[in-house]
Amino acid sequence: MSQSATLPTSSATAKPVAARRVLIDQPWFWQVMAPLIVGVLVLALWQAACRVFEVPVYLFPAPTDIAEALVDGWASLIHALWSTLRITFQAFVLAVVLGTLTAFLFVQSKFIEMALLPYAVLLQVTPIVAVAPLLIILVKNTQVALTLCATVVAIFPIISNTTIGLRTVDPGLLSYFRMNKVGRSETLLRLRVPSALPFFMAGLRISVGLALIGAVVAEFVAGTGGRSAGLAYEILQSGFQLDIPRMFAALLLITVTGVLLFGLMVGLQQMLLGHWHESALEREH
Repeated sequence: MSQSATLPTSSATAKPVAARRVLIDQPWFWQVMAPLIVGVLVLALWQAACRVFEVPVYLFPAPTDIAEALVDGWASLIHALWSTLRITFQAFVLAVVLGTLTAFLFVQSKFIEMALLPYAVLLQVTPIVAVAPLLIILVKNTQVALTLCATVVAIFPIISNTTIGLRTVDPGLLSYFRMNKVGRSETLLRLRVPSALPFFMAGLRISVGLALIGAVVAEFVAGTGGRSAGLAYEILQSGFQLDIPRMFAALLLITVTGVLLFGLMVGLQQMLLGHWHESALEREH
């Protein structure tokens, strides 16, 4: 009787243990938990160091000070974040459209690529801090000028990665298309574009982060305030007022936003490539 009474209890206990074991064995579990564990440890050490050594809050605030500033200024910081995000998304979309069209143009003619690629590289190596003041002066609309500055920063990875992808095709398949006298446009759509998709997605992951960086840098240069003020303006104002916890809170929002945008591109890549391409299928094993 005692053995039969204990059987349901052990069976009921085994089920949660098995469920937890299955959860731990999932590939995505440690991809999420490992960074969280490291982040919690870093925050704990940061908090302890600030309290033990009595670091002044105006020099280096503790995580609790930053959290308090984030809660107190939540409304204005979120409004500033939205302004920065609007410029980021506009620049990102513009960079994707212009960069993809440029890559399509490059793959049609080697001469066009040789003639225009140096200018694309020039956009990449020219510091945006040097270009932004000129664009802001030439373009009367500040929001348009900021968007163009961020686009200049974000466009090169799209051009470079998409061009490489469009040229990286299976020679046998390319010969097969030529043997069947398939036109350039159909070859582009049916062969080159699918082959270039993994490279294009890699370019998106880089470009979306650069668009955010470009938007913040452009806001720093412009120094725009008022209702269209972004997170860069919040950082500048906090620095002038020596409100260092609020400055760190704005920096935290920029950092978290960048991570979320990168994660969004990774999810999009998994959705588009997860069923057929090796780069995404490896995540499942």
